[in-house]
Amino acid sequence: MSDADPDALARACAEAMWQEDHASRGLGMEITAISAGRAEIAMTLRPEMANGHGIAHGGFIFTLADTAFAFACNGYDDVTVAQSNSITYLAPGRVGDRLIARAREIARPGRSGLYDVTVTRASDGARIAEFRGQSRASGKPLLPKGDQR
Repeated sequence: MSDADPDALARACAEAMWQEDHASRGLGMEITAISAGRAEIAMTLRPEMANGHGIAHGGFIFTLADTAFAFACNGYDDVTVAQSNSITYLAPGRVGDRLIARAREIARPGRSGLYDVTVTRASDGARIAEFRGQSRASGKPLLPKGDQR
């Protein structure tokens, strides 16, 4: 694998993962930016994503943040999974809001990783949630042989 363009590698990994990510695609998520150790994923809240209070169900916000986390930590051609994560909700999301989750790598020592994800509302930049995820790399390649940019 060439280390010449880590962002190209991250995009190739994202493309490969996206093809099999039926959950994220089914929820209407979109990848809006990918680079080494970073990912930005957007989703518009639909009526079926509202809870009994008429606001976004926290599970959908968590899923959006978790998806950004997954794409940020899987950009190194090493199958990587969540080891643990947590979220703090700061403001409600509402039906029709377009939310953007921006993940960034904090540290990646050995096979472990630490990532922060901020979820904001696109219309006004309001911070909706903060998510922290810890990852664990498997040591197995994500990309098929020959598709290592």
